[in-house]
Amino acid sequence: MKFFVVGLGSMGKRRIRCLQALGYSDIYGYDLREDRLVEAESTYKIKTIRELNEINLHEVDAFIISTPPDCHNPYLKLAIDNGKPAFVEASVLSNHVSEIIAYNKGKSFIAPSCTLRFHPVIKDIKSIVLSGKYGKITNFSYHSGQFLPDWHPWEKVQEFYVSKRETGGGREIVPFELTWLVDTIGWPVDVKGLFGSTLDVGAKVDDTYAFLLDYKTYFGSVIVDVAARYATRNFILNLERAQLLWNWEESVLKLYEADSKRWITFHQPQSEAAVGYNKNIIEDMYIEEVDAFISGIKSPNRYPNNLVEDLKVLEILNSIEKSYGGF
Repeated sequence: MKFFVVGLGSMGKRRIRCLQALGYSDIYGYDLREDRLVEAESTYKIKTIRELNEINLHEVDAFIISTPPDCHNPYLKLAIDNGKPAFVEASVLSNHVSEIIAYNKGKSFIAPSCTLRFHPVIKDIKSIVLSGKYGKITNFSYHSGQFLPDWHPWEKVQEFYVSKRETGGGREIVPFELTWLVDTIGWPVDVKGLFGSTLDVGAKVDDTYAFLLDYKTYFGSVIVDVAARYATRNFILNLERAQLLWNWEESVLKLYEADSKRWITFHQPQSEAAVGYNKNIIEDMYIEEVDAFISGIKSPNRYPNNLVEDLKVLEILNSIEKSYGGF
């Protein structure tokens, strides 16, 4: 298969590594920045193009679009116009996703990223919840925190898209986390939240979102921030006859069974992070995600996300902001 990777920044390079880990080598890369083209050629030995007309799109089997969120649509439309399937990184702009749904009209298979659904511990959490063994959910709390300048230590925050308010780091991570939460816990019927700037993170963006999810018969509280000086993911889920605890720093999921009065520990499979990234941002989930996209080219229903569901997640983000006076 021949892949066309659009955008050769941090995520574009990661997707190239994913493809190569899966055994694919026929990869073309495109970026507006010459330094990224040179780096991709040198580090990954892929072919690159400087102008879009340099590649014969009829020979391309699939697009992988890893540009900033506000730049997705021109390349998605290019894929659709040429009848090609496309994987696209997580969006944060509901109006852009709505535009693509209307433009595509189901013609091309578009796979929006849902990376954390492939995390081994999150898959365990979902399996336990859906098993029904421990009864219904009663409540949960979740904190996902990072420090924005730590995302790309090699460049200043102002030099990439997370410095824009609309695509800011904190705002972007809300749907990134919600995508796995709704898949595991369900869709809320109502949301209320707060958001704003609490710290100088190198750009004038909203660095903290705190919100409540109302499921009518159970409730959840979530904090997402890019102000935490130590990268954090802490999750507590209460069920009628059990409690789940996950601290990603420990690489284990702990399950307390109320009936047996014992703790059961699920150890995360060993995996490595790419050089320069937090050790908990494991590469395996990204590789599995790309593999799922490739499988979805022949059978779209095998891929666990779609544009309509992606839009529903972004509408939750919009509702959180609206409940606090609007974005």
